[in-house]
Amino acid sequence: MQSLWSASATGTLSLPELSGPATAQAVVIGAGYTGLSAALHLGEAGRDVVVLEAATLGEGGSGLNGGQVIPGVKLDPDALERMFGPTLGPRVVDTVGSAADLVFELIHRHGIDCDSVRSGWIQSATSPSALEAMQSRVRQWQRRGAPVELLDRRQLAQLLGSERYCGGWLDRRAGTVQPLSYLFGLAAAARRQGTRIFTSSPAIRLERGRQAWCVHTPRGQISSAAVIVATNACSGALLDELRRSVVAVPSVQVATQPLPPPLRDAILPQRQAVSDSWHLLRYYRICTDGRLVMGSRGLLGEASMSRAARYHYRAVQEIFPQLQGLRYEYHWGGMVAMTRDHLPHLHQLAPGLTAGLGYNGRGIAMATVMGRLLARRLLGVADAELGFPVSPLRPMVLHRFSRIGVRLAIQYLRMVDGLARSRDRLMRARSTA
Repeated sequence: MQSLWSASATGTLSLPELSGPATAQAVVIGAGYTGLSAALHLGEAGRDVVVLEAATLGEGGSGLNGGQVIPGVKLDPDALERMFGPTLGPRVVDTVGSAADLVFELIHRHGIDCDSVRSGWIQSATSPSALEAMQSRVRQWQRRGAPVELLDRRQLAQLLGSERYCGGWLDRRAGTVQPLSYLFGLAAAARRQGTRIFTSSPAIRLERGRQAWCVHTPRGQISSAAVIVATNACSGALLDELRRSVVAVPSVQVATQPLPPPLRDAILPQRQAVSDSWHLLRYYRICTDGRLVMGSRGLLGEASMSRAARYHYRAVQEIFPQLQGLRYEYHWGGMVAMTRDHLPHLHQLAPGLTAGLGYNGRGIAMATVMGRLLARRLLGVADAELGFPVSPLRPMVLHRFSRIGVRLAIQYLRMVDGLARSRDRLMRARSTA
């Protein structure tokens, strides 16, 4: 199962496995966006950093996502300020609202070749009630000076090339990247700052000494006073309580053959990324070679992947009936780390041991920001100055049953959305009769 991104990525790196003992000022476990952003920012500050990756670069969610660079989190600005209070709340809003800025600034500053396009992100409304919530969201961001706007049905249809939705909103801070190329670019930039990156080097044991941590891999070990854990949805038995603080949810994507020129000009002509408001949202974009990429929640495994792909084919047909007959040339899946409160988490696990994870489907922008937050904290920035909360680690009760729960939840929400779409089709048929 090859992804479109692995077939088209630029900047591939050949990296060694860790062998023997070594020391560093900081060790980062996990070479996804969080870990490489942390390493890059630490390297820019002159720190000697080692990054340990269990597999090869991009085998986790950082190489398998949809490439949408979306600012903000699932909660609206007013809700964040109520949650965190009048002092921290506005700073959290500013941190998450500027997340996409950091991604595109790093791309520009380090010359990362990743097909970056900053034309915005659209959230499309599948119902009048969803559109009403979006109206409030737009007002909240506009009060804070963000370049966002509400879209009526006609405006949205022009931007999408589809009349499926009743309206939506556009956030011009957002954009898209080739996600695996962006990851390779972060790794190359970190290496230019002196960071040592080792692949096929899983952290299998973590020991605390009097003055330093020792991170063991199958063939080596690293001693360091500071360790950053950046494993997100791939968190395993190394720190079991961290693994149980998130639920790993599968996301599956498909990609069509390149669209012929007339369709390429008519569908998403300004190249915004899109997500809709179904319970199991569909997200899609046109990539630089003219393919439509569609993603949604799925059930991983070869048989499940095949079933999920057919669900995606039907979704494309529903939104863009003019694409009927196009071939689908790629399908792939990865894992998304979800949290109970729909927010990313920054944890102090022990003296000298920190972690950041849980991006709830907005990992490119927020993981890049989390890496910078973790680096700034290690460099001595006080928690009160970070602009993001340091929260206690709270493993989920009955986490062992989460895989079953996720499967049941996806199947249930797919049924709920399917019934709603059936009602919509019936109402449209009656209105045209």
